[in-house]
Amino acid sequence: MSKDACIRAIDLLLNDEWDAAHHIVQDLSDSHAQWIHAVVHKIEGDAGNSRYWYNRSGLEVFESFNDPKEELQLIRNKLTD
Repeated sequence: MSKDACIRAIDLLLNDEWDAAHHIVQDLSDSHAQWIHAVVHKIEGDAGNSRYWYNRSGLEVFESFNDPKEELQLIRNKLTD
């Protein structure tokens, strides 16, 4: 299930395991996975790729959040509501 995979990816990111999280979300196509994918690239420092995935997600934009961990917590909350 994509929701469970997204939550797993968020947990990995919150534990600074962005490479493992990236492997999860790169194969998912739903908007939340794409948003998480955008955050992965933001953390990585690849703004261009991050902006691409924000655009694909249609949910948020690169400039909406300064703190990736707060953003990830918001996504996690949306997935578990």
